Amino acid sequence: MADTVLYEVSDGLATITLNRPEAMNALNIATKVALRDAAQQAAADPDVRAILLTAAGDRAFCVGQDLKEHITLLASDRETGGGQTMTTVREHYNPIVRALVSAPKPVVAGVNGVAAGAGFGFALAADYRVVADTAAFNTSFAGVALTADSGVSWTLPRVVGPGRAADLLFFPRSISAQDAYELGIANKVVPAAELRAEAEKVARALATGPTVAYAALKEAVSFGLDHSLDETLDKEDELQTRAGASEDHAIAVQAFVNKEKPKYLGR
Repeated sequence: MADTVLYEVSDGLATITLNRPEAMNALNIATKVALRDAAQQAAADPDVRAILLTAAGDRAFCVGQDLKEHITLLASDRETGGGQTMTTVREHYNPIVRALVSAPKPVVAGVNGVAAGAGFGFALAADYRVVADTAAFNTSFAGVALTADSGVSWTLPRVVGPGRAADLLFFPRSISAQDAYELGIANKVVPAAELRAEAEKVARALATGPTVAYAALKEAVSFGLDHSLDETLDKEDELQTRAGASEDHAIAVQAFVNKEKPKYLGR
């Protein structure tokens, strides 16, 4: 895995760190490949019970596509007629977002700075966002004459509603951490100096929780957003049957009876 993305697993928590602070963690090809591989590895690893996605430095979480590389690739496409530049959505962005959204475990984003374009998309793909008070969000796409990618057309309307999503997409601008909190984009805003510790605290708490139940909750919420009440009730029945058969449910019930704190196994 390229050193533009760092990957570490400790006590059930996989930490994925974008590591191009000198470039504001912009996404060149090497970084996108490494991030895709890390996200897929963390999602598939049964020993990983939560994922923390964060970034090095204090200026940016991720400013999206590396435009310097992008310009070079566009010029090459014009010369060769290859048309390969925009395949990055299919080859990189889509697999990254699919891995994070569908991971059967909680995903936390620790947003330490600017999250723009695909960087915003990756933050939205997380289940919970801890945000530094100095951070900001920007859809950016229309500003460079592009449409939304990295799942933003799916995640953003679900977080802020379709009307506000259209406003943020048509008129890209910097959204402060506090405004992001009020819009529901940020779940928690903390002082910048405390961001990494707080994001890790949240992620580690989830990594020791009832993983099967968390996976079911993710699936239930996603399902319920675009299905009927009857279909959703049937899905709840299916998922509750699965969660009720987990070892963690038995542990939780016994701990409740014994007036003890449960120690979950994640299965």
